[in-house]
Amino acid sequence: MSQLLGIIQRLQAMQEAKDTGEVQQRRFEVNGKTLCQVKFFPQNGTFELEVYDGQKHANKYQFDDLDIAAIEIFDIVQEGSNS
Repeated sequence: MSQLLGIIQRLQAMQEAKDTGEVQQRRFEVNGKTLCQVKFFPQNGTFELEVYDGQKHANKYQFDDLDIAAIEIFDIVQEGSNS
């Protein structure tokens, strides 16, 4: 549960930095391997989650809810930890 809380806190920090007007981004890694990257777009308040597979190909997903984005990131990190 503390891992999910850490993800939520990172996403909240991205939202709080919206006054800069810049797109905020964070990477989530397990054992040095980047599993996904999330960007926050302050102009429309959405998160874009870019999920990498083993060959660094990416699928992108849009979220307008912090909690849903956090749960998706948590699932990705958990899968990465178990493989």
